[in-house]
Amino acid sequence: MTQAPPVLVPPPQRGQEVLRPAVRAGLAALESVVVGKGPQVRRSLAALLAGGHVLLEDLPGVGKTTLAKGLSRILGGSFQRVQGTNDLLPSDLLGMHLWDAQTQSFRFQPGPVFCNVLLLDELNRIGPKTQSAMLEVMVEGQATLDRSTHRLPDPFFVIATQNPLDHAGTFPLPESQLDRFSCALHLGHPDPAAERRVLKGEAGLDRLDTLGPALDLEGWRQARAAVKTVRLSDPVLDYAERVVARIRSDGGFCSTRAAKHWLGLAQAEAWLADRDFVTPDDLQACLTDTMAHRGQLDERRLSRSERREQLGRMLKDLPVGWTG
Repeated sequence: MTQAPPVLVPPPQRGQEVLRPAVRAGLAALESVVVGKGPQVRRSLAALLAGGHVLLEDLPGVGKTTLAKGLSRILGGSFQRVQGTNDLLPSDLLGMHLWDAQTQSFRFQPGPVFCNVLLLDELNRIGPKTQSAMLEVMVEGQATLDRSTHRLPDPFFVIATQNPLDHAGTFPLPESQLDRFSCALHLGHPDPAAERRVLKGEAGLDRLDTLGPALDLEGWRQARAAVKTVRLSDPVLDYAERVVARIRSDGGFCSTRAAKHWLGLAQAEAWLADRDFVTPDDLQACLTDTMAHRGQLDERRLSRSERREQLGRMLKDLPVGWTG
């Protein structure tokens, strides 16, 4: 007698009244650990909700690893850290097929990218060939090896760091790589009050154990789906298109993917603010973090301050074009 296939029951859907407070509680807990960096912590979480990835451009010892580990704690998923070196191979990231003597066949041994939160430390110390191995992973959530495609866990979130290019042993990140990061953030040194809390062990790496999952992984998937439903009205899209056209006419790089990253971050910020629609204020707040790492820049300026100032001036010059 043939056995009937199992019936797949979809997971129960949780409403906004459950998802949003849980995510905001996780954000508040994370801000109590990564102290003095509220805007950067919130933007990182917004990138996670929007399905993007974050590039941290900073010097060592300012809390990048703490932020990445903290995000993995409130996500409740697996965390992997890869230290960038110039001899790192694509297989060191993606994994490889190994011969199994018992089964007389090859089996796939997953690499560290098969996790929920991946910290790529000093990404620009990795050689170009290995950097390119991350292109498919970051956009499509899968890795292709030896004509076999392997899906990554969902959600999958990358936080990468890079050093100034005048440091020894660094390789410039190509535009195609930079374009896969939804935003670039600069943490900087904490203010004296926040640094005192870290030095006393009241915050920072010593307090990571106080963090727990804000939602289970299915809840985070539903939160991501809810963010995508935040409404982008025609006037808001008209304004976004004018900004994109202005960036391109000024000689800056702005791909369609970059524009989608920008809109996605704005949707996530609106959702966190308890709104179901995006405003021009949301777009303006996210613009510099989304676009500062794209375009023709002096890569040695770690904070990209000139690019941020240029984008800020452009926003002041370009009318929103709506009155209500």
